[in-house]
Amino acid sequence: MEWRELDLDNCSVAATLDLVGERWNLLILREVFAGLHRFDEIIDHLGISRRVLTERLQQLSGAGLLESRNYQEPGQRSRREYHLTPRAHDLQRVLAALLQYGDTHLGDTARAPVLLQHAGCGGHVQVELRCSCGHEVAGSEVEPTPGPGAVWMSR
Repeated sequence: MEWRELDLDNCSVAATLDLVGERWNLLILREVFAGLHRFDEIIDHLGISRRVLTERLQQLSGAGLLESRNYQEPGQRSRREYHLTPRAHDLQRVLAALLQYGDTHLGDTARAPVLLQHAGCGGHVQVELRCSCGHEVAGSEVEPTPGPGAVWMSR
């Protein structure tokens, strides 16, 4: 069977893009990964409208990527802040891959605005493809093959 004969209605890439493919969703997740948790912090740093941020936070929370928690400054009303769920932490690889791609192909690596460091040793973190045999694999060496959930199109 060939790739073009595969029914992609259950494609994991498409499902993930449905979840986070909208530009603001990934940028909001980037902000929360970087430590901005409060609505006003995110809005100030992104320059997003209040309405769009409210909608996207609700969408990301509803998808199980963010959880909101109450906080209250002395003398102020109670407000919400947003934290990553374990499900969202798994997306950090995606954001790191986008960052790495942008630094390599769209920007100046010597002037990268953000570096990813390992909190344990301070070393540089990068995304790589690795085979279950332990070897690092170049993208040109990867070929998609049908998995256990593959469905073939009927002729």
